[in-house]
Amino acid sequence: MTIKQEFEHLLQALQTERDEINLKLHLASMEARQEFEEAEKDWDRLKSKASAIADESVDTSEEFIAKAKIVGEELKEAYNRIGKRLAD
Repeated sequence: MTIKQEFEHLLQALQTERDEINLKLHLASMEARQEFEEAEKDWDRLKSKASAIADESVDTSEEFIAKAKIVGEELKEAYNRIGKRLAD
């Protein structure tokens, strides 16, 4: 799998997890809501990077994709923490 395909897979997984968390937020504690709001900022940044990566006319370096993937992994960790709070 190429780094671009890995990133696209990560993006899809994050979208699913984000949607699930968003549905549960109305029951969440204030702390979880605040963390989700912070994660939303990272989500917006990641989506912007994803658009650049997906745009075939834009030459994206492997370094750019790797950095976007790091942001995605950090976002995944935040979603996991929020999800655990919502499950309790």
